Amino acid sequence: MPLYNISDKTLSRLDKTTFSSEKLQERYDLQEAIKKHVGIVAPDCLVIAEEFSDWEDSRRRIDLLAIDKQANLVVIELKRDEIGAHMELQALRYAAMISTMSFTKACEYYQSYMQKIGEEGNAKEKILEFVDLEDTELSDFGKDIRIVLASADFSKELTTTAIWLRDKGVDIRCVRLTPYNFKGEVLINAEQIIPVPELEEYQVKFREKRAEQDISSLKSEKDYSEYKYNGVIFNKRKLALELFTDWIAKHEPQDFNELKFKLNDVLKSRTIALVDNIPESRKNRFHMNEDAVIDLPSGEQIAISNQWGLGNIGRLIDFVRRDGFIVEKL
Repeated sequence: MPLYNISDKTLSRLDKTTFSSEKLQERYDLQEAIKKHVGIVAPDCLVIAEEFSDWEDSRRRIDLLAIDKQANLVVIELKRDEIGAHMELQALRYAAMISTMSFTKACEYYQSYMQKIGEEGNAKEKILEFVDLEDTELSDFGKDIRIVLASADFSKELTTTAIWLRDKGVDIRCVRLTPYNFKGEVLINAEQIIPVPELEEYQVKFREKRAEQDISSLKSEKDYSEYKYNGVIFNKRKLALELFTDWIAKHEPQDFNELKFKLNDVLKSRTIALVDNIPESRKNRFHMNEDAVIDLPSGEQIAISNQWGLGNIGRLIDFVRRDGFIVEKL
């Protein structure tokens, strides 16, 4: 779709150009710009590596490797030509190659990338802060691999392949990057053409319904462990709230810093948090009812996470047992 400039009640059509004629190179111009503003092709993603290649006997490199809010790995391939040049096949190879990447490895790659671009901080903490997963859910890291192809245009063969792959459950997207020349400046129109944004929600719901039908006969693998404490039966999330509440009442920490210090053996990122510091988007991951929020002598209010797996609930139980608490797993 053409772009227009409006001036003095007059529309002037912008001249479409090419990256090559504007002397914009694929890696040193386009890639450098997009990695700093990855949302133009992959919204809500965090770049964790550039020119990624960590496999033997291969010189192939992923242009940009990212993760999304659901902790899925995202392969981003860029081309400045107008056909896409088999980039979908390259991306599929890359997706297969990184499919076994662990959370620990991803943190290592991101730490190296941060050092390369001069960014300070702890990679693991930054990733955990970015994604919508708790420490307890890291088994879901990289569960799915997404593919984003960005090019000046795409051949019919490539778009047909991408549509077929999506129908088979592969999350692949095509973003057309159309350059325009406007008064000597290069403007880029980034447009997602596959899937068509207006149809994407419907397509996702349709695939989810079909997947539910395919697995309806399978038993759920969700853990429903129960525990007995003070004569009452609890599930993991309610047990954690009860244990934290009783432990705090027993030891009477004066403020949040003292509480964190005393809980250092079991306290993990976002297991317990100041109510005022919990983003609105994450409040559903904490016990936020009025009778569940705990008041400290300092006036600070804390909330306990409701996200508990077998690993961290086990560490909490071991911790309070050493303090005389009696908890039985049923």
